Amino acid sequence: MAGFKLPTFQDRAAAAAAAKQKAIEKLKAKPLLDEAALAERAAAREAKDAADAVKREERRIAREAAKVEAEAARKQAEIDAALRKEAEKARAIELEAQRKAERDARYAARKARKGK
Repeated sequence: MAGFKLPTFQDRAAAAAAAKQKAIEKLKAKPLLDEAALAERAAAREAKDAADAVKREERRIAREAAKVEAEAARKQAEIDAALRKEAEKARAIELEAQRKAERDARYAARKARKGK
């Protein structure tokens, strides 16, 4: 039984040259792309780019619409808060007038009782 023999430098160089030659032959064996295939790929790429641009524009429009809706909701909330505040003020004024009228009525009744 023979033992393992280390490859010499010439053996390694020959193996590297053979591998390089095999890789070159493999590349040469590939068929070259014709103009029709290149044009088809370019058209497909342009169509995909156009579709992507449309999607981006739709997303941008949706974002802007969401911003407008959020701004409208915020403005409406501000208006509602202002209306509530005004209603509370009016109610407070009305309540104060009612209390004043009751106080004046008590004062008048007391004055009428003392005046008798």
